[in-house]
Amino acid sequence: MSVLKRFLPKGLFARTLLIIVLPVGLMQVAVAWSFFEEHWETVTSRLSEGVAGEIAMATQLYEQEGGETPAFQRHIEAALGTTRLSIDFRPDDTLPTSRRSSFFRTLDITLREALSQQLDNPVWFDTTRYPSYVDVRVQVEGGVLRFITPRDRVFATTGHIFLLWIIGATTLLTAVSVVFIRNQVKPIRRLADAAEQFGRGQDVAHFRPAGATEVRQAAHAFLEMRARLKRHLEQRTALLAGVSHDLRTPLTRLKLQLALMPQTGETADARRDLDEMEAMLDEYLDFARGDGSEETQRIDLIGLTREVVEDARRHGGDIRFDTEGELDAELRPGAIRRALANLIGNATSFGEVVEVTVEPNGARIEIRVEDDGPGIPEDQYDEALKPFNRLDESRNQNRKGVGLGLALARDVARGHGGDIRLGRSELGGLLAVISLPQ
Repeated sequence: MSVLKRFLPKGLFARTLLIIVLPVGLMQVAVAWSFFEEHWETVTSRLSEGVAGEIAMATQLYEQEGGETPAFQRHIEAALGTTRLSIDFRPDDTLPTSRRSSFFRTLDITLREALSQQLDNPVWFDTTRYPSYVDVRVQVEGGVLRFITPRDRVFATTGHIFLLWIIGATTLLTAVSVVFIRNQVKPIRRLADAAEQFGRGQDVAHFRPAGATEVRQAAHAFLEMRARLKRHLEQRTALLAGVSHDLRTPLTRLKLQLALMPQTGETADARRDLDEMEAMLDEYLDFARGDGSEETQRIDLIGLTREVVEDARRHGGDIRFDTEGELDAELRPGAIRRALANLIGNATSFGEVVEVTVEPNGARIEIRVEDDGPGIPEDQYDEALKPFNRLDESRNQNRKGVGLGLALARDVARGHGGDIRLGRSELGGLLAVISLPQ
């Protein structure tokens, strides 16, 4: 059964078409086989036996009375008038040596068997030379008897018409099935496309439920889920905006008070603590805010990456970026900018040299950020992508941030229908690859 599954179609359209067309095709094949086996071959055999009997009788009459006798001539005239069997004696002639077979070999086999049962003389026949007649020749003493008989007296000609009807009916049923199934599958494809677009954060306001009742139910459930998620994101964004405002106000007051106090070692330490607290707060809010409120747009990803690299260079980072040209993609610019800034910031924190590349890879786009730092052990890649995981032992004590850089980058990538993976860089440090759909 598992072997059979490998050969079955995977798509719903192909499977449904197979379910409908295969039984119809098998039924048509069974009907056609039954017709040809039980009716057509039987009728053809009887017709061939009748003509073979008339040819045998004419041959015997010739051998008994000779070809020039009045009795034989009367028989020739009677055969032509009543059975439409034309008889011609060719003196000193021999049978042809070449033979052409009919497309339906059953016709030749049936006629050959009938003639061999009725005649002992050598026989040659041709069912292909004349469209409406069959040419039969019998070797007799002194020459050859040639018989020309209408084709419909030897074979049942309705078999081909029946076969055409079977093929035509199957073709018509298949065409109707294709149109019907395509109309049923189309709403399912639209629902799948809408779900994929929503997973990337794109607007699916144009989507409307359609199709069968079950498909409409699934579509309505999807729209309700989408509305609940949007409400959740809006509520979370509003809550975080209030938290951000409430926390930044006391931080600003504390920074102002420190600025007015005498500048000592203690005030400098307090100011550094406040700066670190503000940076941590920004990182928390960036991770919690996500990118649900930002609309996607068609942007040049190479140009956006170049801007992020230039910003990082202004802060003293040694970053290589040699990708040229343009590469358009449907993205949220702000979210992608935050993810790249986090990855490049992490790379510059733990390495001296950072290399960034952007390149297409099949139907996807890959952004590679690698450094020459200490890297991360392979068995800790999954842990490194979890929020608030600092991996102190493997990344130089991770003095900066709260361990949200990689987690935020992965959240952004997955919000676009992509993902992020980690590996070992050729520079010796960590390789982070963001994979996005084009």
